[in-house]
Amino acid sequence: MALKDVRILIVDDEMFFRQVLRAVLEKIGFTVVGEAGDGAEALERYRALRPHIVIMDIYMPDKNGIDATKDLLALDPNARVLIASASDFDCDTQAALDAGAKGILMKPFVPKEIYESIRKLLTGK
Repeated sequence: MALKDVRILIVDDEMFFRQVLRAVLEKIGFTVVGEAGDGAEALERYRALRPHIVIMDIYMPDKNGIDATKDLLALDPNARVLIASASDFDCDTQAALDAGAKGILMKPFVPKEIYESIRKLLTGK
C-alpha cells in the first residue's frame, strides 16, 4: 500500500497537537481523512470515514483514549489504534495497550518514529 493510500484519523482534544500531527503525517506522505476532539467523536468519525489507522490521545475529556479504543475494537475488531502519549509506559499507557491499542507514539512527535510505527502496524514487520 502506498503511503498516500494510508488513511489516518487523528483524535486529540488539543487542536495544537492535531495540527502538528497532521502536518507531520502529510509531510511523510500519509492521508489524514479526519480529526476528532474526543473519544465519542472518534467513534462517529471512524464509522463515517473507515480509516486504516486511528492515532488517539490517551487523556481527553468525556471519553478518554482507553475507553474509545475499547469501543472502536467492539465496533471493528480489526481497527488499528496507536495511542499518543507524553509519558513513558505509565499505568494508563499500559491500560491502553491492554485495551487493544497496537502501539504508542510519544509526544513530542518524531517523524521517523511515527513512520516506523505505522509501517510496522501495516506490515507486521
